[in-house]
Amino acid sequence: MILQELSDAFGVSGNEEEVRQIVLRHSKEHVDEVKIDTIGNVLATKKGTGAAGLRVMVTAHMDEVGFMVVDHDSNGLLGFRSIGIHPMVTPGSRLVVGPKKLPGVVGIEPIHMAWGASGYADIKKTDSLRVDIGADSKSSAQGKAPLGAYMTFDTKFTELSEKIVRGKAFDDRVGCAVLIDLLAGDPFPFDLLAAFTVQEEVGLRGATVAAFALEPDVAFALEGTICNDLPQEPGEDQTPVTRLGAGPAISVMDRSMIADRRLVNHLVETAKAHDIPYQIKAPGAGGTDAGAIHQSRAGIPSAVVSTPCRYIHGPAAIMNLDDFNNVIRLMREALKALTPAVLER
Repeated sequence: MILQELSDAFGVSGNEEEVRQIVLRHSKEHVDEVKIDTIGNVLATKKGTGAAGLRVMVTAHMDEVGFMVVDHDSNGLLGFRSIGIHPMVTPGSRLVVGPKKLPGVVGIEPIHMAWGASGYADIKKTDSLRVDIGADSKSSAQGKAPLGAYMTFDTKFTELSEKIVRGKAFDDRVGCAVLIDLLAGDPFPFDLLAAFTVQEEVGLRGATVAAFALEPDVAFALEGTICNDLPQEPGEDQTPVTRLGAGPAISVMDRSMIADRRLVNHLVETAKAHDIPYQIKAPGAGGTDAGAIHQSRAGIPSAVVSTPCRYIHGPAAIMNLDDFNNVIRLMREALKALTPAVLER
């Protein structure tokens, strides 16, 4: 399963090589051109039938959140900084550390000692945390995990039921898996410009470069997005950002962009026409590569379609495979029906 291979891969922002090789291996036989650009994006072109005179970019980012080693103490413990992760979710997490993929654990003061006034509630910075890799001295720790070494969660893809799966980095390996599937299918009416981007989690950097180079007429970003549909506190009545099992999440606005309404309407109409369940992502939460793409050059109409994932940016996420498969269905049908007329004002 490509999704499992992608989820298990080690690929923190700026260190996407393992993911890049998986993407190349599964996509290169389905495209007419493929290259790795200067920043590390995989840019692939799947030639179309020529029926629609458009250049259409579809993007998914390869990088995941993680950590970087920034210090070593005399006890052999690693000081670290987070890359897109709030320290609150890290205590006790098992990690994969450095190029040798050493086992590690995020250590913290024992709960018996921290049960007082603040307890663990004040974990707002990684300064109070350390990663233990079993080293017994500073020099030993430096030899095993030098400054700048990357770390990510040690979480393996698991099928919890026929439809529900658990894994790390569903943001955005799920988008990468969807894009690979789109490339493997029949040609579209236009050339499909696929961009598997780097460093999304640290500022949409790969997408900025890719959009400028590809200069598309329209763009779609594929994502794994926030799902907070768990029971709320009594008396609360807040609309979840998305719900698991309710279908692809179509964005109208997030903190990085306002989606092009013509494309949003096209996605909704396509879903209705093909009886594909869908949901509108609650406006305001998160950000995607489309936030950079829509501002490139003279402006690029952009939209975002996401797979809801519980617990993203944490040790493990949970996803419904029906949502994943329906994202593929929706994107395939929406792209097949995309014409210049959709963009007319």
